[in-house]
Amino acid sequence: MSNKDIPLTYKGHPLRRKDSLIYYGSMAEKYIIMLQVLNSRKEQDLELATKVAVQLQLTDPDLKSRDRVVKKTEKDSLYAAMDVASVWLDRALSSK
Repeated sequence: MSNKDIPLTYKGHPLRRKDSLIYYGSMAEKYIIMLQVLNSRKEQDLELATKVAVQLQLTDPDLKSRDRVVKKTEKDSLYAAMDVASVWLDRALSSK
């Protein structure tokens, strides 16, 4: 099995990235986190996120996208955003 076949996870939940969007969690669960990199700066040869939007969303496909958002915030680094995301996701999933 190559590394490409192993999904990236963080604190037990899958991570998927599409351009500036990062989805944290599983669509099979009731909630998922969407992280969106709004701004970044170049640090040597690395792109560093300087503004990241975090949204806790319901995965219910019958809801309109604006009705899916349960709560949202903005953080000034991907690390801070992931920190909030993991707490929000764990709390939301454990309160079923």
